[in-house]
Amino acid sequence: MTESKKPFLRSAGLLLHPTSLPGPYGIGDLGPAAYVWIDTLVLAKQKWWQILPLGPTGYGDSPYQSFSAFACNPNLVSPELLVNDGLLDRADIADARPSQQHVDFGAVISFKYPLLQKAWQLFQSGRGNTLQSEFTGFCRDNAAWLEDYALFVALKESQKAPSWLDWPTDLRRREPAALERVRRDLAGAVGAHQFRQFLFFRQWRGLKNYARERGIGIIGDMPIFVSSDSADVWANPELFFLDDACRPTVVAGVPPDYFSATGQLWGNPLYNWEKLAATGFSWWIKRLQKTLELVDVVRLDHFRGFEAYWEVPAEAPNAIGGRWIKASGAALLKALNQALGGLPLIAEDLGLITPEVEALRDAFGLPGMRVLQFAFGGDADNPYLPHNYVSRTVAYTGTHDNDTTRGWYAALPDNDKDHVRRYLGRDGSDIAWDLIRAAWSSVADLAIAPLQDVLNLGSAARMNSPGNSTGNWGWRFAEEQWTPEILDRLAQMTALYGR
Repeated sequence: MTESKKPFLRSAGLLLHPTSLPGPYGIGDLGPAAYVWIDTLVLAKQKWWQILPLGPTGYGDSPYQSFSAFACNPNLVSPELLVNDGLLDRADIADARPSQQHVDFGAVISFKYPLLQKAWQLFQSGRGNTLQSEFTGFCRDNAAWLEDYALFVALKESQKAPSWLDWPTDLRRREPAALERVRRDLAGAVGAHQFRQFLFFRQWRGLKNYARERGIGIIGDMPIFVSSDSADVWANPELFFLDDACRPTVVAGVPPDYFSATGQLWGNPLYNWEKLAATGFSWWIKRLQKTLELVDVVRLDHFRGFEAYWEVPAEAPNAIGGRWIKASGAALLKALNQALGGLPLIAEDLGLITPEVEALRDAFGLPGMRVLQFAFGGDADNPYLPHNYVSRTVAYTGTHDNDTTRGWYAALPDNDKDHVRRYLGRDGSDIAWDLIRAAWSSVADLAIAPLQDVLNLGSAARMNSPGNSTGNWGWRFAEEQWTPEILDRLAQMTALYGR
């Protein structure tokens, strides 16, 4: 098999989702603070900005459970950039100030939705008329996914049953006459949702170009599975294991592991790999192509599932009773490699990894992940200990699913703390930076730290606690936390270790 092109030379970067950026509108967005963030990465001598999935989120606010594998989250659209484009007036955003300390997603939706709706109405009345042809071109070029997505979201707003699985049968099964009727009846709402996607993609393109001009690459994140309540499943039911009522017969999860004694029951519908293969994996190719318009490298979440996935009966209360089923990962990666001319991918190979998973990763030359928080308390052959790294690796202090390093260390048993101190040759009083130093000094091609670790924050700044359905994804940082001393320290360490 042909190996992928090496996605990065020896370098370093930071993990921060755009929702965590500072700013006055309740949630980080693609406006001025995002540009300042890029400049800050440059000053800190970083080369990469890693983010979480950008899709529109639903219940629980998880970016890993999105309404679409192609669309992006309109709550990230910058109100200030809309004013600059003439699509809002300065007075529209002068007084509204949702919580700035932590994302209150409900309040953000209540604030952003009317603004985006007003921008659409003004656009229809002729404001921002220089964008008319650009919007028309966007709708044309993205019709393959945009039309289904916009109709799907418009239907979710109009139906009393919020999940498409509970819509009337003719809509659930996409009967042509029913689709024609609702496209006509909901034309205005469909247009509004297309316009919101246009705004996001336009603003993101400007930000990505700014990053590229300054030598900053963006690492995206692609969940292996899609949400059952998504335009993807509604528009492509033949690609999933569904019953006659369009409900999943089996769902995804993982067996008991470090994070959960009963496993994790994700609930996502599972792919019918035979049907996907019969299409030449066209849906996957289009999905990755669209993602690579937004980012430079993609982290494939749950890479283990491309070799074999944990299948759980849809009615099961937890993931304990599942079973491993072989997937068609090799055939998929071969098709992606041929279609894309390379695989700018990172394999998220954490958890229960078998020799078969490692062989699949290595056959296509994909870098894997090594997380330092998983390294201690065991034997010297632990693959997460830096002396066991290989260069084709991405080293992390922790990920979005881990506690902050400071919080992690505080909760360790005394024996594990002793192992940490002896291995690192440090006293543990500056543990977050001790792990940053260990990652930066390793042979791994790329080293990444969550911003929380650079800022030396405790558990209150944790982004996600797997298994908890609420209270996640809301952390934001404040501009004043990025002190010149911290920035200079990171820049010096990055230079010291040749990153």
